[in-house]
Amino acid sequence: MPAMMLLWGVALVLATAATTYVLHRKLTYGRGPEPDGVFWDLFGGLVVIVPAILVPAVQWPPAGLIMILAAAATAAATLAAIRRVARLHAAEPRRRAGFSEDSARHADILEHWRSYELDPARTIAYPAMTDVRTAETAALTRAMHEAEFCKVTAGTDYRAAVERLAEALVAAEKAAGVPTAALPSPR
Repeated sequence: MPAMMLLWGVALVLATAATTYVLHRKLTYGRGPEPDGVFWDLFGGLVVIVPAILVPAVQWPPAGLIMILAAAATAAATLAAIRRVARLHAAEPRRRAGFSEDSARHADILEHWRSYELDPARTIAYPAMTDVRTAETAALTRAMHEAEFCKVTAGTDYRAAVERLAEALVAAEKAAGVPTAALPSPR
């Protein structure tokens, strides 16, 4: 009997979570009322949920109540998880105001720095720009990593990280002896 309860319990939890997710998504993000689709999604879920409640209840009547409570808890937990994911998704950096401008500036700064890596003449003229043993270049490398991290991580200040990257590039170029005219102008 415990093995049967466990088997039906797993089926109940999975079916309830899947049905709750699909119905929430369809009713929230659907392109309009699709009663047939909602009906069949609900029907498909209930084909598993109802037997998962009734079969154990036939063997042991309190199991029906336990299964109903498990289904309700699963549905509530699924809805809470959906809301939590939606909040995290809304907080993604690329959804913030000014992200495209910050991203463009970030790309410009990286493009400017890449010239020291990819242009042999600049690499020979300013070897400190690629030498991470130089304190300013090491700081530039850390600022690059920070900006990349902030670009893809919710809850970070991407704009400030890009600003620190720009400042680190200017400091590294000054330390390497790059003429001031070659420095990028801030936007």
